[in-house]
Amino acid sequence: MSEVHTRKNPGKILIKKSVCLTGFLFLLFFAAFVSYMAGYWRFNYPPLDKYPVQGLDISHHQGDIDWLDVPKDKIQFVYIKATEGGDYKDRKFTENWNSARLNGFSVGAYHFFTLCRVGAEQASNFVAYVPLEKDALPPVVDLEFVGNCKKRPSREFFLNELRDYTTAIEEHYATKPVLYTTYQFHREYLKGTEFESYPFWIRDVFKVPDQKIFPIWAVWQYADNARIPGIKGPVDLNVSSQNIK
Repeated sequence: MSEVHTRKNPGKILIKKSVCLTGFLFLLFFAAFVSYMAGYWRFNYPPLDKYPVQGLDISHHQGDIDWLDVPKDKIQFVYIKATEGGDYKDRKFTENWNSARLNGFSVGAYHFFTLCRVGAEQASNFVAYVPLEKDALPPVVDLEFVGNCKKRPSREFFLNELRDYTTAIEEHYATKPVLYTTYQFHREYLKGTEFESYPFWIRDVFKVPDQKIFPIWAVWQYADNARIPGIKGPVDLNVSSQNIK
């Protein structure tokens, strides 16, 4: 009986190893993503002794909130989405605003600024919906690209519309609004303008806000996947570097 020798193809072996490695890395990435979205881990863990003023920002996406279960020893303030663009109103705003206040949380409202609507129209939408309360936190205008109009206006057009918006808000609420923004939006639209003097709310879920870009900030959104008693699903976590009342 003759002996048969088989010779393995090194190219096929390398391909199989590459496929296995790719599959393993995909599963690892998928598991990390799922666990991140489930709130099992995050990139930032600001120490309470350094950042004792903690808060949430919410909208209708959080559904029905059981405010009695939201821990007051960990959460001091809540920002609630009120409006977007020239006519959208968050359907849960009034309920969340009243319930959070009744349960002892400091509350504020925010408006998502739409790049394809004029500023005065957007300010009217916000003013008509958000009550003027002496103990409320300063109003916030959310300035970011995610979820916004696909067509971006010129810097000059945007700044003119934001001026109209902030002027109307300041006249009605007698305070400067806080500007929620991202690094990219700040770089493309806000850097080097008069709006640098406004209080900033910085989104950075990976690290502490860059002090070279934002030497002073009012609020820092450090997580977008938190799990908080009383709230179903993930919610944003924030800290304030100062008393924002």
